[in-house]
Amino acid sequence: MKQRAKILVYGRVQGVYFRRFTQNKARQLGVIGSVRNLPNGSVEIIAQAENPVLQALIDWCHKGPVTARVDRVEVAELTPDETLAAFDII
Repeated sequence: MKQRAKILVYGRVQGVYFRRFTQNKARQLGVIGSVRNLPNGSVEIIAQAENPVLQALIDWCHKGPVTARVDRVEVAELTPDETLAAFDII
C-alpha cells in the first residue's frame, strides 16, 4: 500500500546539492514526489512509495549527502496522491 509523507529537513541543507542528491536517491529507490528549498533554510520533500521504500528515503534524509549537515528531520503523513508520476526538483 502506498504511503505519502511530507519530510522537512533542517540544518545546512541549502546550497549543498541536497535537492539533487535527494532526487537521485528517490529515483534509485522508486519514490515519486518532489523536493524544494523553503524560505526558512530547510528543505521540504513530498514523497510517496510503498512503506519500506518510503522509510528507506526517510532514513537517508537523517544523514543526507556528505555535503550537508542534517540537524533534524520532521515527518508528517499525507493522503496518497495517485496523480504523482515522477520525482521532481521544484
